[in-house]
Amino acid sequence: MMSDLPYQKVLAQYLAAELAKAHYSYIQRNPDSKKAYEDSFAHLPGGNTRTVIHADPFPLTFTRGDGNMLVSVDGDRYLDLLGEFSAGIFGHSDPRIANAIKDAISGGWNYGGTSTYEKELARKVCERFGPSGLELVRFTNSGTEANTTAIATAIHVTGKKKILVFSSGYHGGTLVFPPPLMKGEAVAPMNLPHEFVYAPYNNVDETREVLRLLPRDSLAAILVEPIQGSGGCRPATKEFLRFLRSEADSHGALLIVDEVMASRLGKSGLSAEMDIRADILTLGKYIGGGMTIGAFGGKRDVMELFDPTKSKLFHPGTYNNNVFSMAAGIAGLDIYNASEVDRLNNLGERLRSDIQTLVELPPMFVTGRGSMLNVRFSGEEASMWQALFYHHMLSRDINIAVRGYTPLHLRVSLSDCDKYVQSIEAFVNEHKAMLKLMSNYPVRDN
Repeated sequence: MMSDLPYQKVLAQYLAAELAKAHYSYIQRNPDSKKAYEDSFAHLPGGNTRTVIHADPFPLTFTRGDGNMLVSVDGDRYLDLLGEFSAGIFGHSDPRIANAIKDAISGGWNYGGTSTYEKELARKVCERFGPSGLELVRFTNSGTEANTTAIATAIHVTGKKKILVFSSGYHGGTLVFPPPLMKGEAVAPMNLPHEFVYAPYNNVDETREVLRLLPRDSLAAILVEPIQGSGGCRPATKEFLRFLRSEADSHGALLIVDEVMASRLGKSGLSAEMDIRADILTLGKYIGGGMTIGAFGGKRDVMELFDPTKSKLFHPGTYNNNVFSMAAGIAGLDIYNASEVDRLNNLGERLRSDIQTLVELPPMFVTGRGSMLNVRFSGEEASMWQALFYHHMLSRDINIAVRGYTPLHLRVSLSDCDKYVQSIEAFVNEHKAMLKLMSNYPVRDN
């Protein structure tokens, strides 16, 4: 009987059995994806070149995308609620993006010089994100590059070394700050060797204490996301961000606000919505129309250090101004205008409210703001619950991130959201007994 066994043993046995069944069904359904995965081991370590898209027992292999759908090599169609982790906010085949790229291709590429495209995109970015503190901008190939360059800029400007970062923060492949590991998890960041100082996210009192203990005149920058995308869609409070703005000023440090994901949540970015001005704002994901891009910008006196006629601060990058990203970005910023920002945020808030009514008890809950949502689990077995939830969604033809992340994109409809809610309800009903049992035991948020 369940009551005769220790609680944790019951839970572990239950999840192992349910996950084994889910894996078996998944393997039977996706033989071609399995073969593609196994064959790729000959040329890719673990058949993978991007860690976050791996899934046990193997990831699906997709052959095409169309609108809000993805088609696997096994011939199945999936409703895509992942939107390429925010970069695919325009869906998979917006004709306006496609036409912009075709026009760019018609004029050739790899100029090795400046073009009209980058000048136009820079104008649009500065006009859009000016209220968040961005007066001048420079483009990069990724959000990772934008953040690494922002940190280097802060160190140069201040002459100091220490960078304050926060638990569960993610600012790119070389700037990963996970929380304390949960059972079954393994994270091995390959971070840049800066002098990072760690504080708990969204905690004013403890962050104040961390800052108090720093050596005098040692802080170069505070690096923060106004909502932690990779960290589970945890929004910062206005109080917390205002505190960081004040502390940056008092320490003579730069406030770097990472809006690589968060900028989608406001017409001028989330910082502007929360009345926070960054010294340096970093951007990426959708501002290149779904193509490879990143950007950093901020106060004129800081950014003019990159003016080659005035300074020697060096910022190269062969594809910083590539015509594909520039042209697609020009079209994309017109498509994702203020009214579309509001529409998508409203759709996300309705979806989050609908989900919340279904997951009222721990260990299952939903976090987020606007069009960024994450269904999450607490406790030592959170990763197993998360995997089970992921496979449940795939069995119902819905593609999400393994970690439950679902940033809505422009091709997602209300009926698509309803399908997701119905699938969550089915998951809750299927595992109701165990979820109810767990609600009687204390678990911690991971």
